[in-house]
Amino acid sequence: MKYELKGTVMPVLKVEMSKDDSIYAEAGALLYMTEGITMESKMKGGLFGGLGRMVTGESLMLVYYEGSGTVAFNPSSAGEILKVELGNGKEYICQKDAFLVAETSVNLAVTFTKKFGAGLLGGEGFILEKLSGNGLAFLEIDGEVVELSLKEGESIKVDTGAIGFFESTVSYNVEMVKGIKNMLFGGEGFFLAKLTGPGKVWLQSLPLQGLAGALKRYLPGK
Repeated sequence: MKYELKGTVMPVLKVEMSKDDSIYAEAGALLYMTEGITMESKMKGGLFGGLGRMVTGESLMLVYYEGSGTVAFNPSSAGEILKVELGNGKEYICQKDAFLVAETSVNLAVTFTKKFGAGLLGGEGFILEKLSGNGLAFLEIDGEVVELSLKEGESIKVDTGAIGFFESTVSYNVEMVKGIKNMLFGGEGFFLAKLTGPGKVWLQSLPLQGLAGALKRYLPGK
């Protein structure tokens, strides 16, 4: 399988497939495909896996592509598409809208945050998505990407919606913002995510929910 990323603000992922290749993608991500490519919608992980994805706000089905030819995908909003490689125990935890495309040798499953409070109060909800297995996967980031490497025990506090994805070695928790004035007038809400190393973290500069909130004030009311 060969791939090419084209574009800047609204990138396109172009995949050249041979008869032995097989990939799957988020429903609605297809831009175009050539003759020779077949597509089939399936519930990856069975009924439980499909229902789990619905809880995260994703589609019940994923779309599988096989055959020889070209298939191209586009992200759901302006931003970047990043490639990650799975294998040798390398795993990633993603926010619910990050997944775009992966080889079928890559596993995509819902995962629960280690601490119950992190799930209930974090901006991405109690259930996140976990990538494991072997092969290539492509994730989408809203806006520009900020990549950080955290050392053992090193922590950062992040707006919960700004988290794109992180290595599974990074621990995730949610902390309450200190100070009543900060909570009410700081503009960050009541909670921030705390990420602790070791591992890499990828943040997104323009979370889609933040953009929607900014545009809401300009939309005509009822």
